[in-house]
Amino acid sequence: MIISTKSLPLAALALCLVLGQPALAAGPHAHEGPTATGRPGLDHGKKWPTDDVLRRGMNDIALAMRQSLAPIHGNAFTPAQYEALAARIQAQVDDVVGNCKLPEQADQQLHLVLEQIIDGAANMKTGARRDQGAMKIMRALAQYGEYFDHAGWQPPDH
Repeated sequence: MIISTKSLPLAALALCLVLGQPALAAGPHAHEGPTATGRPGLDHGKKWPTDDVLRRGMNDIALAMRQSLAPIHGNAFTPAQYEALAARIQAQVDDVVGNCKLPEQADQQLHLVLEQIIDGAANMKTGARRDQGAMKIMRALAQYGEYFDHAGWQPPDH
């Protein structure tokens, strides 16, 4: 089977969902492994750069979570709604991975955040504790704001 280089990032993400987070490091968009703590870090005390694709994708993920938090906290979010939310978030992650252009070191740090979002979305699709997947995404969005230079970034209030 021949896979084009354009489909490799999506294939890596799909593999990640099947095999778990470590598969993300195998994709062509990934570089070296995560930091020793598994959390992103700053670039010598400064936030990492972003591009339009990344900012647009993260804004949409934050909006999707913002729109969903009240019913999630009220235990009124149905499994179908969790699955739809997870699919919306995964589509944004796929777009970011396939189209954002960051310097190598920033890309490495971004993948630490994206791994958490992917894992949270996977939990929302299949887990008995779907709300825990949503909270994992919320933590990842907060980390994104701590470590990436995204003017006007406001993570959803939790």
